[in-house]
Amino acid sequence: MTPLSRREFVRKTTLAAAASQLVTRLRAAETTPAAAPATPADPNALRWLEGPAPSLLPGTTWGMPWPRGRHARGTAFALRTGNDASVPVQSWPLAFWPDGSLKWTAHAMPADAPLAADYRIEPGAPAAPARPVTVAEGADAITVDTGVIKVVLNRAGGTLIRSIHRGGKEIARDGRLICRLEDRSDPAARREEPFQGEIQTVTVEQSGPVRAVLKLEGKHAGGGRTWLPFVVRLYFYAGGDMVRLMHTILFDGDATKDFISGLGVTLTVPLDGPTYDRHVRFSGQDAGLFAEAVHGITGLRRDPGAAVREAQLAGRATPPLADWNQEVATRLQYVAAYADWTLAQPTCDGFEIRKRTHEGCTWLGSARGQRAGGLGYVGTPAGGVAFGLRNFWQSYPAQLDIRGATGEAAEVTVWMWSPEAGAMDLRPYHDGLGMDTFDKQYNGGLEITYEDYEPGFNSPEGVARTSEVHLWCVAATPPREQLVAMQRVLEAPPQLVSSPQYLLSCGVFGGLWSPVDRSTPARAAIEDRMAAHFDYYQLQREEHRWYGFWNYGDVMHTYDTDRHEWRYDVGGFAWDNSELSTDIWLWLYFLRSGRADVFRFAEAMTRHTGEVDVYHIGRFAPLGSRHNVQHWGCSAKQLRISTATNRRYYYYLTGDERVGDLMREQVEAGRALLRFPPGRKLAFANEQGDQSRGTPTAPDSVGASMGTDWGSLAGAWLTEWERTGDAKMRERLVASMKTLGAQPKGLFSSGLILNVETGAFEITKSDKISVSHLNAVFGLVEVSAELIQLLDVPEFRRAWLDYCELYGATPEEQARRLGAALHGTGLQQGHSRLTAYAARMNSDPALAQRAWKEFLRGGGRRGQGKFETKRINGPAVLRPVDENPYVSSNDTAQWGLAAIECLALVGDQLPKS
Repeated sequence: MTPLSRREFVRKTTLAAAASQLVTRLRAAETTPAAAPATPADPNALRWLEGPAPSLLPGTTWGMPWPRGRHARGTAFALRTGNDASVPVQSWPLAFWPDGSLKWTAHAMPADAPLAADYRIEPGAPAAPARPVTVAEGADAITVDTGVIKVVLNRAGGTLIRSIHRGGKEIARDGRLICRLEDRSDPAARREEPFQGEIQTVTVEQSGPVRAVLKLEGKHAGGGRTWLPFVVRLYFYAGGDMVRLMHTILFDGDATKDFISGLGVTLTVPLDGPTYDRHVRFSGQDAGLFAEAVHGITGLRRDPGAAVREAQLAGRATPPLADWNQEVATRLQYVAAYADWTLAQPTCDGFEIRKRTHEGCTWLGSARGQRAGGLGYVGTPAGGVAFGLRNFWQSYPAQLDIRGATGEAAEVTVWMWSPEAGAMDLRPYHDGLGMDTFDKQYNGGLEITYEDYEPGFNSPEGVARTSEVHLWCVAATPPREQLVAMQRVLEAPPQLVSSPQYLLSCGVFGGLWSPVDRSTPARAAIEDRMAAHFDYYQLQREEHRWYGFWNYGDVMHTYDTDRHEWRYDVGGFAWDNSELSTDIWLWLYFLRSGRADVFRFAEAMTRHTGEVDVYHIGRFAPLGSRHNVQHWGCSAKQLRISTATNRRYYYYLTGDERVGDLMREQVEAGRALLRFPPGRKLAFANEQGDQSRGTPTAPDSVGASMGTDWGSLAGAWLTEWERTGDAKMRERLVASMKTLGAQPKGLFSSGLILNVETGAFEITKSDKISVSHLNAVFGLVEVSAELIQLLDVPEFRRAWLDYCELYGATPEEQARRLGAALHGTGLQQGHSRLTAYAARMNSDPALAQRAWKEFLRGGGRRGQGKFETKRINGPAVLRPVDENPYVSSNDTAQWGLAAIECLALVGDQLPKS
């Protein structure tokens, strides 16, 4: 280990800060880690996430950061390819710096934009699209015209999409949301109740010229009942023939009575022309495609002619019947035509395609495989609809249906929950196990299975689920290669991203990360382990099948080495539910690596943890649920799970409106703490290991921890402030920061009481100190870095740096500074990044050395050695698995965050061996 002298350390950090100040113009850049210098990069470079330019573009939207002060509010932007061709673009702000300049902007590119390997965006007049998208609002309907398709949407009623026309021809109509409910009131005669989505409100969120977005909200109705709220967003791009539909349900039923047996989107596709010119397609695995005709004429005893067969196979119109072999043409009525088709994916490991001539006749098994792509098509050489569900097999049970393809119109249905799979059962996984008293819950369940159980709290009422459906309205049956391209879009919609170097140079996300750097053996060892950790979780997701409608996107919490299985069935050790900031680890790893697979993994997690693990309506809204066998099973309903901090990364990188909604739900989340105080149970206080929360006596006040409670609220207030400029959000933040900094023991003070309206903490009268190992591991580090970067509150800055320095200090130093040594300072390796932050901000090489010692010590299991797995096969397991028995999601997330942030903050102090 060869540490720099203090003089050399100060000289180097001063030079680095000065250079970054020129780039980011951040206040106090000489000590702000967000101002870390970036490697040279084209400041406006954009590339495709997956690498090469997509072969098919339905339009795309992305987020773009800007250094502080570079672009004023209202700046117009132009988009150009790398070879300087002009590209139409629509732009809008996502967030602002405190000086009012643009921090994040979103941009949309049309479907008919020129495809290139890279692009750049810069101030200037945007090019207009050749075929702009327009929105015309009427009294009872709204018409969206992309220049290729014209879509009429209803303002009310049970039909969302009234019609879709292309070139004056009706391609589809009667688009509806449907739900089936299994009535189990009579166990001997179960029956299904049909429900249909009824529109209550329609909002035009964007109206072109490149992108239009409409938000439809309502509930499902049927049998005299209205329930199951929905939020549907429809996306349209100039020059495009695809409608992107984001479908969200909010479960507001009774889990003991309401068993959803089918959930989908259906629409009618008019069909004209002969049945032998009607085509059905389903995507299989990889580039595989199932392609048949409604009325097949291949394989017959008599040959209709090569030209006829080739045309049907290709999806083109066949020659006139007079040109056919008449032995076939005159006997077509004796060849079966198939009206109904189904692609069912009941599990992640198998699908089946079936067809039948009509209702009342048997189904024929047409094909089977493992994982279908989730794209279907029905139509003719005169037009049709390709329809698909994203993450089809990953979110099983899913299904695509075509019905009535031999008639005047076919009905197609994209089932998010397959009606053939058995009803959705959201009931608790146990009956309480006798835990009918607090003592049994605390000293029984929590002690033995880590499950924080309380009757009535393991309810799914209020959780949500979002699915993504694509509808292509085409002028003719697409060639097979085009359908494969559509499938690729469905799997991974084209996404533009900025380079890690450019993102860092803008000073966004607190500057607690740096691009991947393997320039020294010590750095390479950390980088290799980081990559191994992520790769391992990708492998575990596959080997242990972390898939399914309610599960896809999450990971498991803890491993069981005896069973060679993650503890999927053990109380609080099963689904992770964002525990210890798994989401943030993944997003920071993407920011620094730019890896597409990391982005897609984190994207799925953001969708899941933001929807399923959080209550959006009902008595627990908008809190989240702690880790459990069921995502909503734990009685600890907490801000640390619902925190907007976990969603910010995806929102700013993509501009996703639904995730924007989720973050806005958290703005007043503090009021939920008035109903469910975070420290209401000894079980939670025991897990926290501290007594930081006080007992409130005033209205709007609640006992709150500095970390898991206020840190989560601060993330929501910060996000809303920078998105809207809302002065109230800034006032809450400043009040919180000032009053936290004024506490007698700083952030180690005990008995904290927060006013959720003003954001101010009461100044505690207690002189005791309090600390929790969980305070700083749910986004507080990342939020505090941004707050210090953005708001000049010296007392908070001082208090936070003290916390960062003293948490891992010697007992003697703690006692000297605080009056007593701290107890309960676990997760030392994860907290090494706090030490590193203090080292960077104070330009202290001794602290930098201590940070690396804390990180590298790592408890013996998360050190710098080779990350190894062992293959387990044979009768010890159901299927072969690759196992590292020391891995847990808590350790992985905290090791990853510590590695990323220590490298960014004090990487130049990393010991060489």
